Amino acid sequence: MFYIQWNADIFFKSEQQFNLTMEWNVEILARIQFAFTVAFHYIYPPLSIGLGVMLIIMEGAYMRTGKVLYKQMTQFWIKIFALIFGIGVATGIVMEFEFGTNWATYSKYVGDVFGSALAAEGIFAFALESGFLGVLLFGWDRVSPRFHFFSTFMVALGSMFSAVWIVVANSWQQTPAGYTIEGEGIHARAVITDFWAMVFNPSSVERLSHTLVGSFLAGAFLVLSVNAYYILKGKHLEIAQKSFAFALVFGAIASILQLFTGHKSADGVAHNQPAKLAAFEGHYDSLAVADLYLMGWTNPRTQITEGVKIPKGLTFLIHQDFTTPVKGLNAFPENERPKAVNFVFQTYHIMVAIGMALIGLSWLGLFLLWRKKLFNQKWLMVGFAWSVLLPQVANQVGWYSAEVGRQPWVVYGLLRTSDALSKSVTENQVWFSLILFTWVYTLLFVLFIYLLNKKIKHGYEDTEGEQYTEKDSSAKREVPFLKTK
Repeated sequence: MFYIQWNADIFFKSEQQFNLTMEWNVEILARIQFAFTVAFHYIYPPLSIGLGVMLIIMEGAYMRTGKVLYKQMTQFWIKIFALIFGIGVATGIVMEFEFGTNWATYSKYVGDVFGSALAAEGIFAFALESGFLGVLLFGWDRVSPRFHFFSTFMVALGSMFSAVWIVVANSWQQTPAGYTIEGEGIHARAVITDFWAMVFNPSSVERLSHTLVGSFLAGAFLVLSVNAYYILKGKHLEIAQKSFAFALVFGAIASILQLFTGHKSADGVAHNQPAKLAAFEGHYDSLAVADLYLMGWTNPRTQITEGVKIPKGLTFLIHQDFTTPVKGLNAFPENERPKAVNFVFQTYHIMVAIGMALIGLSWLGLFLLWRKKLFNQKWLMVGFAWSVLLPQVANQVGWYSAEVGRQPWVVYGLLRTSDALSKSVTENQVWFSLILFTWVYTLLFVLFIYLLNKKIKHGYEDTEGEQYTEKDSSAKREVPFLKTK
């Protein structure tokens, strides 16, 4: 979803290296503004995508068993989903206006590509998701259980379709395909010649899978966090433990999938954007094999990277041997490679470290669940209660790595970020809008946390000892494949 990312190397250059003109200041501010608004917006779509799948699992359990417990579990999380969806929509609208105000040259250049992708998102994703959301929220006693479950599935599918088209558009910027350039200079623009080549550009599938699985983890660990809190407080124990178990199995599977999708995505970067991969690992020398760092620090000035590493590990992952050199940053002209190398190095390794931590945490929990010892481990429940932050941080720094790593290009190899800026926007105008967005988004975030906390503290309805209601019994008769206890 990061169409344009702030070039973080402004923090790493000395004052003498800056061209402190009005245009350069506007460019920096415009990058900061877009990075801020997109990063804030990206808190919510992964949660809604992951939580949508969790709703299918929960309501599916209700459809299979007819237990009121699963129904009320689903109803609780539908309210959380609606809150996340609403804030996500509100924060996402701003970005489209920024294209026309701060990035007019960029908008003209990619308008044909983005117009197609965003139109597809509106038709196939947003309309689908919002259309069935009303049934999801208010249709429990107004439509059949079968149709309500279908609506849940459609809402979840719509949220994923939205990610599909946004990631396709962003991936086209990373690896352009299926286009031709019409016009020259400031009048140049990319025009689609093959729609499906644009959709299935060289990086879209692998990046989409990585993004979706990251979203699954965000939703799963939100459910784990809230239910861990209830278990620690001794509240709603029966429903909290069952909900926790659903999310734990889903999160454990997603964590392993993320390992494979992450490797596939990095392999794609190695072939399509080798300068970005070199920045990921702080690799400079094109005539040398490349180490795989677990953590460390790289100094672009001295071109030395130090830290905990697997010698020749990156070479092996890319070439399946230990002798083939890996293309380093020095193989590229200085004006065609990322300058914020240490920033990209750190964000990439934070993402990888969190991914490994999520695997360890979820599979440890799964093992203890199998041994029937999980819910007695207070220290682990505390860990799960705070774990909601981990997928969010990983999703954010993963995008930072991807977007800052492709600088100085906004469309890789075709359009530089510095050339994509609007020519008529002034520094004061961007400052004003940036301050305004900061205040508004801060208020929205405070409101979101307040409402989320209120719903969590209210908790599930009391279901312990409750039997099937008359409505549930009739629902079971209506759906033949339901099983009775």
